[in-house]
Amino acid sequence: MTATNPDHYMNNVIEPIEYIMRNRMEFWRGNIVKYATRCGSKQYDGLTIDESEVLDLQKVQRYAEMRINMIQGKDKL
Repeated sequence: MTATNPDHYMNNVIEPIEYIMRNRMEFWRGNIVKYATRCGSKQYDGLTIDESEVLDLQKVQRYAEMRINMIQGKDKL
């Protein structure tokens, strides 16, 4: 696959980047969509597919936490 059609997005009708851009999503929201969409499909070097899925889900959590902190006026991102 090319850089514009990564293997871990092959099961999707539309790539997350296109969905994110067409909907003019904020950075944090776009990353949540991206990581949630590909979790379980992308395997990171040195990790099993299950470990890779957990990592992507942790990234979803992290971006959600960052947004919550922004809404609550907390300094820590």
